[in-house]
Amino acid sequence: MEVNIVNQTNDDTWMQYADSFEAILNKCAQVLQIDTDCCCSLIFVDAKQIHEINRDYRQIDRPTDVISFAIHDAEDEMELAELEEELGDIFINIEAVAAQAKEYGHSEKREVMFLFTHGLLHLLGYDHMNEEDEKEMFELQDVILDGFTF
Repeated sequence: MEVNIVNQTNDDTWMQYADSFEAILNKCAQVLQIDTDCCCSLIFVDAKQIHEINRDYRQIDRPTDVISFAIHDAEDEMELAELEEELGDIFINIEAVAAQAKEYGHSEKREVMFLFTHGLLHLLGYDHMNEEDEKEMFELQDVILDGFTF
């Protein structure tokens, strides 16, 4: 399991967490019983960049905290057991990480790990478009993040 990190910002803070991102990817694979040796890309961007991505690809004209682009989407009806090696890309807005960590009263590391886990679950076909799916996805986030200290 591997996380390929691309930093498109002037802030190198996030690179120090590479081992933690891989640990979360491994725990996610364990929890979801994924046997495939998969990887994903994690791209750090600023608010302006994620705003442009959100506008251009999702037609939502505002910045957001995290956006995921899965290699296979839910319409492909791919089973977790059939995953290919590359899951897709997760974009995280570092400005949102700082603001949300302050707002929620926890560390930036905890916030970026939560956003990474959230984005990773999206890559794996989970969503929160309705109440039932949201409950399932958020419970999985809690299980995956349980035991980590941030």
